[in-house]
Amino acid sequence: MTPPAGSLRAAGARLLALLALVALLAGCGRERLHQQESYVFGTRVELLTWDASEDKARSAMAEVLREFDRLHRAYHAWEPSELTALNTAIAAGKQGIPVSPELAAMLADAQQLAATGDQLFNPALGQLIALWGFHTDTFTPHRPDPARLAALVAAHPQMADLTIAGTTVTSRNPAVQLDLGGYGKGYALDRAAAILKARGVGNALINIGGNVLALGSKGEAPWRVGIQHPREPRPLASLPLRDGEAIGTSGDYQRFFEMDGERYCHLLDPRSGRPARGTQAVTVLITPRPGAGTLSDAASKPVYLGGDAWRDYARRFGIEHALRVDAAGRIQVTRPLHDRLQYGDGIPPPSVVD
Repeated sequence: MTPPAGSLRAAGARLLALLALVALLAGCGRERLHQQESYVFGTRVELLTWDASEDKARSAMAEVLREFDRLHRAYHAWEPSELTALNTAIAAGKQGIPVSPELAAMLADAQQLAATGDQLFNPALGQLIALWGFHTDTFTPHRPDPARLAALVAAHPQMADLTIAGTTVTSRNPAVQLDLGGYGKGYALDRAAAILKARGVGNALINIGGNVLALGSKGEAPWRVGIQHPREPRPLASLPLRDGEAIGTSGDYQRFFEMDGERYCHLLDPRSGRPARGTQAVTVLITPRPGAGTLSDAASKPVYLGGDAWRDYARRFGIEHALRVDAAGRIQVTRPLHDRLQYGDGIPPPSVVD
């Protein structure tokens, strides 16, 4: 799980791709709303519960935050962790590398998601991410050496290079270096939901840097969240998020640097090895299903990288609620999501697609 570089040009107000709206804190009965915040996975985390006793809510939320800390330490992409130990073994050409049952399950799931999206969701690109400088807490904008970039693209590391047998992992490609930054926040959403339910908290909103999952409702009304405008410090639209639904956004404004008038974002296209172009942001809403949080995180990457084929990639993951803002700022949205959105003032009419 890769935190964003500390000095990337992403204003604090834009750190969240999705924002819990003011409505979450307004209205009567505010004492029934309990909130806790933290900073983990390199981003702001917000937990909200409704109508649970304060003691139950605080205890459950504290357990969730402890779980987030555990996941962050266990699967960090460059500080010492189980994941970096696996990467070191892969680079050394070792075979049958033992891993924890949890990591084995995560990698098998990520491998399947990668295959569904033509390897555009590609957690094997750790070396490429590091080459662009996104594996650091002290970021200095720079372009990679062209020869090194070309060599990494030619090595073509991908999740299909892994063989996962029980709790052992083998890679046929030593260039594979795993980074679960495009998977981990969503996985943490699902873990948080499981913990809250087990502790008897049935109404909650979990927000990890803009990846959001809802449990139950906020009293008589559903939870309501916003979709961040990719170029302005305000929501592009808002919508109700219902029990078991998750929403995730990938955008070029979340982690990026500018050089010579060009924007270089952290969303790297494995086909070119370069930051993706052509899309400012995509948002996907996942209807209730097992692993909804994980899917909201992982599936947004191929939808974003797919460019004009974004709708096809959303369908591959069974996603009917999706929105894209292209490079020119034009909004395209599927009809099911359009019917649920309340657009912000001054937002141009979107193009609705079936």
